[in-house]
Order: sequence, then C-alpha cells, then structure tokens
Amino acid sequence: MPDTVDLGARPLTIEDVSRVARQATAVRLTGPARARIALGRQRLEELIARGERIYGVNTGVGGNVNISLAPEQMETLQHNLVRHLACATGQPLPNDVVRAAALLRLATFLGGASAVRLELVDALAAMLNAGITPVVPRYGSVGASGDLMPSAYLARVLVGMGEAEFEGRRMPAVEALQAAGLQPIRFASKEALALENGTTFMTAVATLLWTDAFRVLKALLAGIALAIEAMQAPDLPFHPWVHERKGHPGQIAVAAYLLAMLEGSRYTRASGGQSCYSLRCPPQGLGQVWEALTDARPTIEREINSANDNPLIDPDTGTLYKAGNFYGGHMARLLDTWKLDFAAMATWGNAILALLVDDRFNNGLPANLTPTPGVNSGFKGMQLSVTSLCCAVRQMASPSSIHSVPTEQYNQDVVSLGMHAAVTAMDALECLRNETAMVLLASAQAVDLRGGPEKLGGGSRKAYAFVREVAAYQDTDRPMETEVATLSARLGGADLPGEV
Repeated sequence: MPDTVDLGARPLTIEDVSRVARQATAVRLTGPARARIALGRQRLEELIARGERIYGVNTGVGGNVNISLAPEQMETLQHNLVRHLACATGQPLPNDVVRAAALLRLATFLGGASAVRLELVDALAAMLNAGITPVVPRYGSVGASGDLMPSAYLARVLVGMGEAEFEGRRMPAVEALQAAGLQPIRFASKEALALENGTTFMTAVATLLWTDAFRVLKALLAGIALAIEAMQAPDLPFHPWVHERKGHPGQIAVAAYLLAMLEGSRYTRASGGQSCYSLRCPPQGLGQVWEALTDARPTIEREINSANDNPLIDPDTGTLYKAGNFYGGHMARLLDTWKLDFAAMATWGNAILALLVDDRFNNGLPANLTPTPGVNSGFKGMQLSVTSLCCAVRQMASPSSIHSVPTEQYNQDVVSLGMHAAVTAMDALECLRNETAMVLLASAQAVDLRGGPEKLGGGSRKAYAFVREVAAYQDTDRPMETEVATLSARLGGADLPGEV
C-alpha cells in the first residue's frame, strides 16, 4: 500500500481518510491541485483589486456582514476569527478525529473554490505530516456555518495560537511547531474563514465511525453466532432461500455472514422448534444496519470531497458565490440515523445476554454462566453492565438535528447540529463496543459450558479464539473490567473476530 496519499489525483475515499488519521500516512499535493488552488487565489485577489465587496474579506461576518472593513483591517479580521471562537468546552476530541478533520480541510481546498493561498495549504499539510495534532474541545459547534468553533481550534495552531499534541506531549502550539521544525504563518484575507467554514469535524467523525460501526456490527454478529451454538439453536432461519424471498440486501448479507460463521457446526440443529427472535431474526433485525452503513459510503465520500466553504469562487470564471454549502444537514441526518441503528444493536446484545444467563431460557446452561452458582455470581454483574450500556445508547439515540435553535444575531436562524449528532454518535458507539465485548465474553463462556470450541462452526471458532486470546474461562468470580476494556479496544482494530 502506498505510504503517501496524493491529494488531487482522485477523490478521497473513506479508507484514505482512515489511513491518514490513524496510520499517519503522509499527504502530498499534486501539480494540478496546486495549479487549481493558485488560480482560485488569483481570482480572489482580482476581485479585491477591483474593489468588490466580499463577505468575510472586507466585511464583517455573520450578523456583521453590513460592516465594511478598511484594507488594513482585513488581515486582523482573519486572526480575530480564531480568537473570538476560542471558547469551546469539554474533553478534547480524539486525535484521529482531529487528523481526519485536517485532511478534510485540505480536500476542500483542492478545487480552488476557497481561494486560499498555496502557502496556507502547504502549512496545513506540513502540520499534518509532522504529526502535530491541535487540541480541540468537543462542544461549541452548531453545524450551521459548519463546525466553526472546533475548526477554529484546528486553524489557530497554524499561526502559533492554542495548544497541540506532539510526540505524545501536550504543549503550546508555537512550541509544537518549533519542535517539528515548522514556523507559524500569518493568515491572509479570507483564510481563517475558509478554514472555519464547513462540515469538517462532523464529516471526520462520520468517516471514522463508518469503519468502526461496521467492525462492531460484525463483532456483535460473531457474539450472536456463538450464542446460537451455545444454545443449540437451529441454523435453518439463515438459509438463503428465506432471505431472498424478502429481498433486502442488508438482510441477505447478515444471513450469509451468520451462515458462514456457523458452517460446519455440530452444535446447531438443521431443523426443529423455533428459537426466540434474538436467535432467529438477526438478519431481519440487524440487516437494515448493514444496509444503512453500506448505503452511507457515497454520502460520506461526496461530503469529503465537497466544496463546503462560503463564499466560493469559481476559478474558471472568477464568479463569487455567497451560498450555504457549509450547512451540515446531510451529515447530521446520517449520524442521527446511525444512532437509531446503534440502539437497535444495543437492544439485540442485551437480549442475547439475557438469554444466556437465565437458566429458564438457555437450554440447560447453569444460571449466570458459572459452573458453581450461589457462591459465585458469574456473569450476573456483566448483565447489569450490558443493560446499563443498552439504556445509555438508547438515550443517546435521540435525534440532534431536530433541535435547531436560532443563534448569531439570527443570521444562523436554522442550524444543523451536525456536530452534536457526531459527538453523541461517537459516544453511543463507544458504549455499544463495550457492550459487544461483554456479549462476546459471555458467549465464549457459554460455549465452554456447553462442551468447548471443538464443535463450533469455522467462523465461530475464530471468534471464540479471538476472545480467548484476551480472557480465560471464568471458573470462579473475578474482576473482569480489564478483560472487557482490552477486548473492546481490540474490536476497534483491524482484525475482526470470525471474519469470513
């Protein structure tokens, strides 16, 4: 795999963003992209020279649009745009999200429509390649003119303001730049505005969550497959004929995934009585999640490669467009729908664990999955934790985008709240990943109590081994929080349990 992502050679993909954000893959601007950026800047300077009135260049911004600026105030405005937005709150966003956001801003600039200088683009690329990660608090964006506040925290590091993380240490931005052999720049006209406007951070979160959500979904299906085998349920409900009659691609994909996991099992029954819905209907209940994630790729990748600034300049004609591509409606809606999907997954995981630990329903396994119930409580505590997480995910499933509140002198009178949707989706998936780790632990325990992994299907056996690399069979009660955390962290990695 190439160790550099060439910007401008082709549209960026989700995988490109993940490589840069999480594997520190370097970026490099292609010649055509550089030429396009330079042409866009030339067009802006031509408009300024003609005395055109340009929003955010020689006027105030937002509700201050009717205030004209003198030429000597234009650069000051750009630096004040990052200063006045330095009032975000909350824990810093993860480094991979901030790195993804920096890449997405570069992607926005490639077409030249933002009219920034090559010097700015080169400085942003150099910061990213050097491994300098701005410290960006999570709360402050309403997602209307885009993610103004978090983007300001990203932008200001380029001029030596704020804080950044470099080589594992948090430090003043100017020190991070100097340690990496870089120098602060000065913003020219429009450049801070171009960095701040846009759907940068909400799209960064959505891009990384797309990969993570698919991993968690497959891990949950692995846990379900283990539970099906541990409870000796039939595999007939997953046969292709059933799902072809329904026709939904996601349902067909989930059924095929489960059937491949169970292939060769000596625990499942080919026919017989009907199992409960959580064991019989995962394709129908979780297939829409698979389908929604699959269908989301083009939406995300369109946003990654979009011009989402304001104003925009057509480099070919020099026409200035004052519009609203910074509005985060597409990402907000997408992230809100994912939160519903995460809640459905959390409900399914809770139902599976409830079956496994209850000796009234688990087909002869001991209560709470402990060989000596009474003195030992086994997975009783873990069920409580799973139920707590399930409820948390459900609570976070409330849509963010419907809660628009007017702000900023009624200029932003409707807002997308895309970053609110992003933060809650990110937190919900973290809860769901922890819950899924517990479902896998309990399912592996149930397999051992049923007779061990030798009779498992091929995919299920891989999933079982994945769990047992982290956690041993629980013969007596022990603290398991470290095992839960370790397994959950592994679910965020590249190697998935039972990948088939």
